[in-house]
Amino acid sequence: MRDLSALIKAYDVRGVVPDQWGPELAQQAGTAFVEVLGIRSADGGAGRIVVGHDMRPTGPDLVAAFINGVTAAGVDVINIGLCSTDGLYFASGRLDIPGAMFTASHNPAEYNGIKMCRAGAAPVGQDSGLADIRTMLETEEFPAYDGPVGTATEQDMLVDYSKHLRALVPLEGIRELSVVIDTGNGMGGFTVPAVLGGQVLDPLPLQIDEMYFELDGSFPNHEANPIDPENLRDLQKRVIELGADIGLAFDGDADRCFVVDEKGEIVDPSTLTSLIATRELAKQPGSTIIHNLITSKAVPEIVKEHGGVPVRTRVGHSFIKATMAETGAIFGGEHSGHFYFRDFWKADSGMLAAMHALAALGETADGTTLSTLLTPFSRYVSSGEINTKVSDAKAVSANIEKIFAAKGAQFDHLDGLTVTGPNWWFNVRASNTEPLLRLNVEGDDAAAMELIRDEVLALMKDEI
Repeated sequence: MRDLSALIKAYDVRGVVPDQWGPELAQQAGTAFVEVLGIRSADGGAGRIVVGHDMRPTGPDLVAAFINGVTAAGVDVINIGLCSTDGLYFASGRLDIPGAMFTASHNPAEYNGIKMCRAGAAPVGQDSGLADIRTMLETEEFPAYDGPVGTATEQDMLVDYSKHLRALVPLEGIRELSVVIDTGNGMGGFTVPAVLGGQVLDPLPLQIDEMYFELDGSFPNHEANPIDPENLRDLQKRVIELGADIGLAFDGDADRCFVVDEKGEIVDPSTLTSLIATRELAKQPGSTIIHNLITSKAVPEIVKEHGGVPVRTRVGHSFIKATMAETGAIFGGEHSGHFYFRDFWKADSGMLAAMHALAALGETADGTTLSTLLTPFSRYVSSGEINTKVSDAKAVSANIEKIFAAKGAQFDHLDGLTVTGPNWWFNVRASNTEPLLRLNVEGDDAAAMELIRDEVLALMKDEI
């Protein structure tokens, strides 16, 4: 039996092509997807799925192989071709069928992967089918099927996707804005012109300066990973050079969005979470807002102040989406730049988050800057996520807890270890795939944050 633990992660399939996987495994994955999700209908009908891919050169061959596996198992495929991950979620939601997106998100060029969902963009993760798919692929034991094969057709859904987003966040009436957008040679270069640039719909009052819009899976300019500040340097510089009102950055598959203000300063995703939450609560007062435990404590404060109900979850889209379904939440935000919308099938969309930022700024009076608009939402100082290699993550976490217990700190273990003091909190979480501890610290001011950050980092490094 082969071991695919390095390839099939908690939420998706992701690895180096061809070293870790290729068309043969992709075809088997198509068959396993059909069997585990039970996509063939009970009355013998074919059932359908939707498939899309990003700009990586290996995508078309992997998709073709996956489609062969699906159709051989008796299921029809709608291939929407090039798309962002939220474009695939849109297709799954609109068509109400399962979907598979071929992407490795922000990973380097040699990677590719598959993000899978059930009908209505419901997530497929370790606890919702992915573990069973992995077992089937590792054992290479597939149920016999001798019925009719499925068909494969192509369908363009970019216009419908664009119209849906425009309806959710209308931008036609805002004041004119100067916007710099860095898509990092990823799928934002495909979706931004359609949604914001007037390529398929009427133009908006946006003067867009395009950075790295050419689709290029080799990422010649910088990694398509905006959570790393190094990959935002070009955007920050360009915003300042042009005197632009706002800068936007998307990751490789465009399901995440980061924002830069008119000063070239990076906007904390927690700040954007708070802003979007207030806008959604204005439309649906008293609703529930989801935030993961790494977001700023300003988020639940602001949600409550605006009459909403904040609910705290573990890190990860499957937990966010499940909690949204349980609570009927209208919106959810994560520290990593993922933003989830009930009206988008509870799925994450970097484009919708960007549109909310544009709408919020564009609805203000002339001369109002983004930094001024966001001041009420940015209350504390955070460290950002710091990764440290350790040989024994459990032992290090236990030692940290012991030391801070002696200081009278409070703890919880919802996801890793969260420690709370009088004017600070921090969380340490072990990576699922690497010998790393991830540290996030927040303080009431820079001095409080830095003091605790340095103390915890010293405890981590002393372990090695």
